Amino acid sequence: MLAIDLGVFHRKSHEVGFRESLMWSAVWITMGLAFSGLVYMGYENHWFGLGSTIDAVDRIQNNGYLAATKYLTAYVVEKSLSVDNIFVIALVFSSLSVPPRYQHRVLFWGILGALALRGTMIGLGSMLVQNFHWILYVFGAFLLFTGLKMLFMKEDEEDAHPEKNRIVKWMRRVFPITQNFHGQHFMVRAGGEWAQESSEPGKAPSVDKVLAAAPRGKWLLTPLFVALVLVEVTDLIFAVDSIPAVFAITADPFLVFTSNVFAILGLRSLYFALAGLIHKFQYLKPALSLILVLVGVKMLAAKWLKLWLGDSFNLIVLAVIVSVLVIGVVTSIVFAKKVESPDVP
Repeated sequence: MLAIDLGVFHRKSHEVGFRESLMWSAVWITMGLAFSGLVYMGYENHWFGLGSTIDAVDRIQNNGYLAATKYLTAYVVEKSLSVDNIFVIALVFSSLSVPPRYQHRVLFWGILGALALRGTMIGLGSMLVQNFHWILYVFGAFLLFTGLKMLFMKEDEEDAHPEKNRIVKWMRRVFPITQNFHGQHFMVRAGGEWAQESSEPGKAPSVDKVLAAAPRGKWLLTPLFVALVLVEVTDLIFAVDSIPAVFAITADPFLVFTSNVFAILGLRSLYFALAGLIHKFQYLKPALSLILVLVGVKMLAAKWLKLWLGDSFNLIVLAVIVSVLVIGVVTSIVFAKKVESPDVP
């Protein structure tokens, strides 16, 4: 699907419109939800040994119904937390003035890197949970702390202004970086013929003094590569929160990884659909914070909650998470309408 996405539908760089992004968002979300059917059949029939081991989180062997419920819960958690990622990605592109038609390319390669990084983190996390069950309580306390921090603390200046990020300052100090964008290239060689694009939309590009002063044949990074690095770092930071959240639901590596994959794959389309509207969802961030708190409490008190809620424990957790997310979105929309259309006496 990634190969078809980039090699066929987005082979030529272009600005992704709202309608196109909604269509692709629907495609990715449909695929993510439909995959739960394959999860059910795979675990019910033990394809490739699925469901043949004990899940370290609840000490139960996953059948089709249980595995599908856990997958959907993990998918919804990952998808909802990935929305918070969009806030920061929008700031990255805005602060670095990344042209809209090249943003899809940055996100594509950023997601490939994110899949590799998350796969490694999931493998390590699964090994820790399988061998040291007490690590779940550490994850739970961490999620509880992170959720409360997101809820009550103001954002850091580096989050609000990514161009002031320490990594960007270090890159500019260590590596030669061109002043202008040069098409969709992440690197350019001095002395070559490169099409320039101004970092300020609507203005003609100035002479790229950095590229002109570089020795002929030397490779230089472009601002597009800086944006790619920031997107990767952003995902890594958010993965530190979201992956422990999934381990509150299941320690099955297949369920953890596939729920992450489908949530991330739709992130690009979701970004283009929500980037211009994200400021209107002012109650979404508190809702995401509350989800982290709920997942942290679930991880810390799983034994008692399961005794209280019974066999429908995982289904109830899924329903609560979806409800919190929906309430956050609906409240934001209703409040925005009231602000935009005040009562006139």
